[in-house]
Amino acid sequence: MLKLFYAPNACSLAPHIALNEAGADYEAILVDTKTGEQRAPAYLAINPKARVPALATDRGILTEVPVLLAYIARMFPKAELAPMAWKTPEDQFDFFEMQSFNTYLASTIHITYAHLFRPERYADTDAAKADMKAKVAGNLATQLQLVEDRFADGREWVHGAHYTVSDPYLYVFTRWLDREGAGGITRFPKLAAHRARMQQRPAVQKTLEQEGLAPV
Repeated sequence: MLKLFYAPNACSLAPHIALNEAGADYEAILVDTKTGEQRAPAYLAINPKARVPALATDRGILTEVPVLLAYIARMFPKAELAPMAWKTPEDQFDFFEMQSFNTYLASTIHITYAHLFRPERYADTDAAKADMKAKVAGNLATQLQLVEDRFADGREWVHGAHYTVSDPYLYVFTRWLDREGAGGITRFPKLAAHRARMQQRPAVQKTLEQEGLAPV
């Protein structure tokens, strides 16, 4: 059985939703990051990076959200959580375009949020931390506008008419827009509509209930 190590409302929410969308048989294991459990020896033996999520498989441990999402999509192909072109070896472009989007969320959007939530990782003085946090809302405005623009053609989901694992990943970051200092979601009406659609999905509702979260 798969085991997902997660923290509520962390980026691990995305693979947690994906597992429920896939109808996977898995165990969700809470890591209490508020008390520092991610740095305890027991969890470091699972993920030495001291981060969530981690996914225990019968082959070993996987980490990093884009990897977990791709793994879930490929392990549960009947759920159709990734562009189906990857089934055809000679045409995998759509799958890798999905990976490009997910990597942008991981390497750019998530890091910008980290400047707000974890400035101590990047600066030592209070002044430097304050300067860093002050730039977050503006940086997110620029970065997420690129995502907002994807929906200009009227599409429902990140990659068009078909729901993929990119959608729960984006949902994580649109949830976080409501956090103090992030700038809010009102400047992104299409992302707000996507967030509302996500919260109508049974798998999302189930995951929020499992993590003790409310819709936003």
